[in-house]
Amino acid sequence: MELRKVFDTIPEQFDRYRPRYSAELFASLIDYAGIGPDKTVLELGPGTGQATEPILDTGCDYHAIELGEHLYAKMKEKYGDRKNFHIVNDDFITHDFGGQKFDMIYSAATIQWIPEDVAFGKTFELLKPGGVLAMMLTSSDYRSSNEALYEKIQKVYAEYYKPETAYPHRGFRYTSAPEYGYTEVERREFAGERVMDADTYVAFSGTHCDHINIPEPYRTKFFTGLHDAVAEAGKVVFKDTYVLYLTRKP
Repeated sequence: MELRKVFDTIPEQFDRYRPRYSAELFASLIDYAGIGPDKTVLELGPGTGQATEPILDTGCDYHAIELGEHLYAKMKEKYGDRKNFHIVNDDFITHDFGGQKFDMIYSAATIQWIPEDVAFGKTFELLKPGGVLAMMLTSSDYRSSNEALYEKIQKVYAEYYKPETAYPHRGFRYTSAPEYGYTEVERREFAGERVMDADTYVAFSGTHCDHINIPEPYRTKFFTGLHDAVAEAGKVVFKDTYVLYLTRKP
């Protein structure tokens, strides 16, 4: 299976355990882009709505495009009764938007799955003049809260983390948007924290695309090792940084 489609195999787990973003981030984004009932917004790859509701709640004309058919169905289940909610089940890379234009296009840990020239070139074409491109992601640290636990988890990774396909997109250049016509990129950061017990941590870890892709006999040993390490410590604490990149079409 193509790696970017693997999330579609776990819609319920994905919905329950993937991280959300802070209220402060959304307040900053909505203010920057001036999002409200008179604006048209497109979300790229919303998954099951980890970054959807605060934007939808502004009353904007919300649109989304989701590659996974089961994730798409989950989005319809959650938000299909909202009059300002619209979603299509298709691939952003090849989808024909038919001349539709947007005041804001945004991505929550999705745009890195799109080739850079398409990610910036196609969003640029789809935005109205002055329209905003917003890209958000979560950077997490669990080392500083418990160094010993961190080292135990790293040993589990060293021994059993052997995915059939490794995650390939850590080098996406969020700040390269100006090369495609955008204004300079602004980076904003917001703090958060998640505390997980062993079961929750394992369930969350099982929503990473490369972790889903670990075959037996390593898979069971990998997740058992993660569980045992956190169970012994009692909890794992993630110090999250929610990162928001903002740029505009002139």
